[in-house]
Amino acid sequence: MATDAYTAITMRKYAMNACGDEPSSCRRAHRIACRRIGIVALVTWVATAGAWRGVSAAEARDAAAVAAAADGLGLLLTRAYLPADFDQEVFDDLWTTWEEPLRSRAERLDIDGRRRLAMERYGLLPHPDDPSRSLQYAVDAAGNWTMSCLACHQGQVRGVAIPGVPNSSYALETLTEEVRLVKARQRKAFGHMDMGSLFLPLGTTVGTTNAVIFGMALMRHRDPQLNIVARPPRLDLPHHDMDAPAWWLYRTRRTLYADGFAAKGHRMLMQFLLVKENGPERFREWEDDFRHIEAWIEGLDPPAWSGPLDEALAARGHEVFARHCAECHGTYGAARSYPERVVPIEVIGTDRARLDALTAGERRDLNASWFGDGAGARLAERCEPAGYVAPPLDGVWATAPYLHNGSVPTLWHLLHPSERPLVWRRTPTGYDDERIGLVVESADEMPAERLVPATRRTWFDTRRAGKSAGGHEFVDALDAAEKTAVLEYLKTL
Repeated sequence: MATDAYTAITMRKYAMNACGDEPSSCRRAHRIACRRIGIVALVTWVATAGAWRGVSAAEARDAAAVAAAADGLGLLLTRAYLPADFDQEVFDDLWTTWEEPLRSRAERLDIDGRRRLAMERYGLLPHPDDPSRSLQYAVDAAGNWTMSCLACHQGQVRGVAIPGVPNSSYALETLTEEVRLVKARQRKAFGHMDMGSLFLPLGTTVGTTNAVIFGMALMRHRDPQLNIVARPPRLDLPHHDMDAPAWWLYRTRRTLYADGFAAKGHRMLMQFLLVKENGPERFREWEDDFRHIEAWIEGLDPPAWSGPLDEALAARGHEVFARHCAECHGTYGAARSYPERVVPIEVIGTDRARLDALTAGERRDLNASWFGDGAGARLAERCEPAGYVAPPLDGVWATAPYLHNGSVPTLWHLLHPSERPLVWRRTPTGYDDERIGLVVESADEMPAERLVPATRRTWFDTRRAGKSAGGHEFVDALDAAEKTAVLEYLKTL
């Protein structure tokens, strides 16, 4: 793989910082650096466009952090921690399950064209080295595709990949349904996703997933040390969809999740690996891997706004933000601070399905498990949260849709509660530079005609359980000019 100047400089810094004055140490560091060149080149993929920066300038000065981060991304891209979801033959045949006229369009294309169309349909990004496979799945030499954390935590903005941005286009339920159809036709065995999704919804809207319930269902069959325990499945799980958080916010937060109850650490990143094939020994074996993966996440920077900016208006917006918003969302720039404040549900007024989904006992059990890494007592008071954590807003312009359930398509709509659409759907890569967020088609009702499941999931209906776009209405204390100024300021974070 060819490497660019940024990669070469990064690895040279790593080698120089690691070697000190000892020639043999320097030679060893140089060898290590050369082995990591390929991985770090992926970290800096499309660096010329400023879109893929896996290591911040500050972290790049720390040799250990650079090495760990390079390893972490490499592991996510290449190592399978779950059983394979499907193989290349299945992926290349998915188009045969599509509705018309898309199926006929795919039939007229060559294999490369069909793969591009499939990537767009399912919200996947082509791998920079091999566009026949996805950046979000680890694909082995035999062509087996295995979902990685990047499936939900690696998306795009304006059609450009940005490390750690939520994948708001991921059509997991649709992909899994159509994989199952092709496997049945090809007489291939169903995998854990194919079977699990028959009993557990994966996501009712493109870009959101039933992630919290995944965790609950998987943890039910483990003891605190992750030994497998035979228990009957729960049939009363409160299914609801969540929007994935931006990964560059990880280093700012002290806890995880919308209600801030979970311990932050490399172990907690592993909880979605709890399939029956992975016994407790696997988690211990992979712990160092996830230390490296956490190092990569910790080193991610929020993307800088690349559109038009009215600096005078943004400065006025900064003043308004400081008076009305900073108390919960923190301050930015040289005097940076972040309170990680839990805002009571009665005050924030957003959809409470996520808050009510977990009992205090379930929260405590997760923190008391191996995943919590001894954090149970420290976070005891967080296990009965009164509301949601007001998130930091670094790179907020890139993280549409908004609120924890992904119900608000733009920042403009967030600042104008009465104008939020009841029903909406996004375009695949459209970005609204004026309203800051997704280009959407809005409606008062779902389309009257009968929709195939894949099309129905492209619509977000805020009237459904767990999908309310209400709340966060104290922005109405601002007048129209103040809202416009704050919107401009949010571009600069």
